[in-house]
Amino acid sequence: MAYEGVDFYNIDELLTDEEVAIRDAVRGWVEDRVIPIIEEHAQAGTFPKHLAKEMGEMGLLGANLEGYGCPGLNNVSYGLICQELERGDSGIRSFASVQGSLVMFPIHAYGSEEQKNKWLPRLAAGEAIGCFGLTEPDHGSNPGGMITKAEDKGDHYLLNGAKMWITNGTLADVAVVWAKLDGKVHGFLVERGMEGFSAPEMKGKYSLRASVTSELVFDNVKLPKENLLPGTVGLGLKGPLSCLNNARYGIAWGALGAAQACFDSAKNYALERDQFGAPIARFQLVQNKLAWMLREITKGQLLAWRLGRMKDAGTMKHQQVSLAKMNNVDIAIQIARVARDIHGANGILGEYPIMRHAMNLESVFTYEGTHDIHNLVLGQWITGIQAFQ
Repeated sequence: MAYEGVDFYNIDELLTDEEVAIRDAVRGWVEDRVIPIIEEHAQAGTFPKHLAKEMGEMGLLGANLEGYGCPGLNNVSYGLICQELERGDSGIRSFASVQGSLVMFPIHAYGSEEQKNKWLPRLAAGEAIGCFGLTEPDHGSNPGGMITKAEDKGDHYLLNGAKMWITNGTLADVAVVWAKLDGKVHGFLVERGMEGFSAPEMKGKYSLRASVTSELVFDNVKLPKENLLPGTVGLGLKGPLSCLNNARYGIAWGALGAAQACFDSAKNYALERDQFGAPIARFQLVQNKLAWMLREITKGQLLAWRLGRMKDAGTMKHQQVSLAKMNNVDIAIQIARVARDIHGANGILGEYPIMRHAMNLESVFTYEGTHDIHNLVLGQWITGIQAFQ
């Protein structure tokens, strides 16, 4: 039987026919193309790169951007895409998030026409892969402290520094890199093969194993003047933070996909697993856990839907994105842990998706703004006092 999702509050009635059709198309693709292979890739620590072009063909990369080969879907549709991709695996959703929100978005928003025409159609088609370089080994939650810098050498820029925890880095044909030029943050396009640029893959991860995570190293990289993103001049940190805001929006939806996958597995297991002469779904403690999962997923869905409608209306605030990202990832990781408990010892086996989602969500809990930092964003909104430093 085809997977039908979780919809206790009839949220489908709040969606347009197009949004439902897009969601169902991605849901079917994930069921057919991702779920049968993702555990093998997670165990091997490899990314199923062949899926990139399939995502491009389906219009899943840069889905909410317009022109230059991009689909121009609304933000609710983009959110639903992220939800279904992460039901397959956080690594698959991370790939699409980075490609669309962190690479294509800044090129679309801040790039020259030449840059847009060169990169956006190829990135949208999955024929080129991009990455986003902001976090550094010693500067994560404090990106303004970055030490990567570009120097104006007259006919080119000279780039030096390093970035860390970069999704897609080793695979990328182009990196959107944030560096200080004359003490102010600017965006640059660094292309694969440039002398002095390397992107070694980070090994030994227990989380996001079906995703490529890399370092980016810049050792006297000569960047042509035309590789500066012109729209980032004068923006400072507003440039990269605008990209992160888009990515966090997608995560708020994506985490619900992981939560639904864990809930669905736990429900089915509880109905099938017999103990003391009856399915464990008969017992009050198990029913309480399943009811709690349903409650939190439903609240998260309503939060994400409302956020999407505000984003489409242009009224969304970045603090509202913080709340949704923080809440939905938090409940997803708790749901994964409770689902593991319902599965008992079987919950640690690759036969079930539970531990893979639980481990992935440990990373999602931290990246794109840690849980604590998002709490402080809300604290500043409430009190008017910044507690970051």
